[in-house]
Amino acid sequence: MRPSYLGRILLRWCDQCHTPVLAKTCAACGAATREVPLTPPGDARPAFPADIALINSTFDEHFGAPLVPEGQLVLLNKVPDTDRMEEIVIGGGIAGSLRYIPEERRWEPIPRPEAYALFHPRKRFVVVDDSAAPFIRDQGMSVLRPGLAFIDDAICAGDEVFVLSESGGCIGAGRAKAGAEEARAMAKGPIVRNRRNVPSRIVPGEATWQDAVRSNAGAIAQAEAEAVRFVKDVAAAYPLRPTISYSGGKDSLATLLVVRKALGNVPLLFADTGLEFPDTYANVEAVQQKYGAEVIRTATSGKFFETLERQGPPAVNARWCCSVCKLLPVAETIRSTWGECLSFIGQRRYESLSRARSDRVWRNQTVKVQVSAAPIQDWTALHVWLYLFREEAPYNRLYEHRLDRIGCFMCPSSDMALIHMIETDFAGLWSGWKERLGAWQKKQGLPPDWIDSGAWRLKEGVHGKERHHH
Repeated sequence: MRPSYLGRILLRWCDQCHTPVLAKTCAACGAATREVPLTPPGDARPAFPADIALINSTFDEHFGAPLVPEGQLVLLNKVPDTDRMEEIVIGGGIAGSLRYIPEERRWEPIPRPEAYALFHPRKRFVVVDDSAAPFIRDQGMSVLRPGLAFIDDAICAGDEVFVLSESGGCIGAGRAKAGAEEARAMAKGPIVRNRRNVPSRIVPGEATWQDAVRSNAGAIAQAEAEAVRFVKDVAAAYPLRPTISYSGGKDSLATLLVVRKALGNVPLLFADTGLEFPDTYANVEAVQQKYGAEVIRTATSGKFFETLERQGPPAVNARWCCSVCKLLPVAETIRSTWGECLSFIGQRRYESLSRARSDRVWRNQTVKVQVSAAPIQDWTALHVWLYLFREEAPYNRLYEHRLDRIGCFMCPSSDMALIHMIETDFAGLWSGWKERLGAWQKKQGLPPDWIDSGAWRLKEGVHGKERHHH
């Protein structure tokens, strides 16, 4: 799947402070920063302890040692893949990726040679003799049987492996073409197909997210000032009741903070679908209490389940749920409360192609009584998180549970990695949904694996995705 640029990749690194930085100079120490070669769209976000635990357990299981040393800041960058793959950024370089294999319900580590600066594998590595090393390291050639000095017993064909040289050091990483036993019996032929990636440099060092906030003081202040100015200008141009579309997610929380600084206390418009995680409802309460904000909730009705009975579950290519549960109830609430309103929305260009192409101020086709505006349109996820950390804002705890986006718990646009996690960790929510899917499956005579394979998320015979701004 081809990566696409949705905006400039802004991530850089300070080797003095060991922090990610969104500017060419570190605001904490004044040192010049260097680029981090992220795969586009390049919307890297902080890895929370649960993310780091997953990285470490996956690497430990596969290579016999955890990847991330204590106290290092880690970022995850979601890259295009058939389900989910995330680049792991540590010390200003790419240490590798984690890739989810839905059919096997497991994560696979895909290492890069740079990871050797952080840890040394205890299994699934090969050693090549020094005469072969330059061809593998400098030209990206495969490991061939004649150059093989050692192969670990744990290696099976298809495994990810590290390639080490006899004189020490890591010269490559890639996929094994043969298992240990088979390789030893071979006289010639490829043993490991070496992968060629854009090289990067890892400089390990300890830091905290508060250190990162200090390193980015100028970039965050600048982004905030531009967003506040935008809010004031839009509010002056559209003399309607200003509101904030609040979803319980990080982007709408950052938008809330910006709008408060520009306009003071503004009511929050919360589209209560009745399909939110309990943590999201808890977050709405926490935000309401901390900022003394008035929350206008759309009426939760049985519309979702009525439509489900008629049309079957919403799908990636037939997302009727957004209109039924969000847009139409929002339109009705605005009409009955203010007639019309101006809503500041936490939309960002780095989220999707449609959002990257979107105007910064628009009127939704379905919600004609709402003028929408996006103050943080050009922010990356890192801008948002550093801003929330700086402001000590009460963000949704679901982010600490490995969710990168907050929405309805059964959103068909979720990847299988997320769906399997919800199925395990939020079993109460998921079992009720599975029951409803089962009823539709039976009614339509759908195949036995229709639910477990995730086929319910795609509607056959329907093309194209609906475009919605929420």
